[in-house]
Amino acid sequence: MESTLQFQLRITLASELADALRTDPACASHPALRDVLHKHDATLKCQFDAFADYVREAERLGTENYPLYQWTRETIENPQKKAKYLQSFTVYVNGEDIYSKLIADDMEADLLKLVGDDGIKGVARFDTNPGNNPQPPKR
Repeated sequence: MESTLQFQLRITLASELADALRTDPACASHPALRDVLHKHDATLKCQFDAFADYVREAERLGTENYPLYQWTRETIENPQKKAKYLQSFTVYVNGEDIYSKLIADDMEADLLKLVGDDGIKGVARFDTNPGNNPQPPKR
């Protein structure tokens, strides 16, 4: 029986490469990474940028409908956390931030081959099981 869990991959990059990829979504500055992403119909999004987008949207539409607003705002305003999330990128496949185990396995294998190569520091896998992940803070 196939798992109903879905997965997400994130990569951690050295500061210089992270800065370059935030302004270069096509990953021209890292051809090997660009090729892996293209093979899997994948893109990257900097976690800091995703958090900042969430905060802006919440402030525009009303923070009462965004349960993680306060936590997210505090995170992007904290210099240590900002530095961490500026180097962390979520891998999206076909525009989705979670995907099947088969897709995650295949792409993770390709990404792991790049660790240590020109600024790629690590690959992390997360799943949708709430027991394996931190839960949103209580208001």
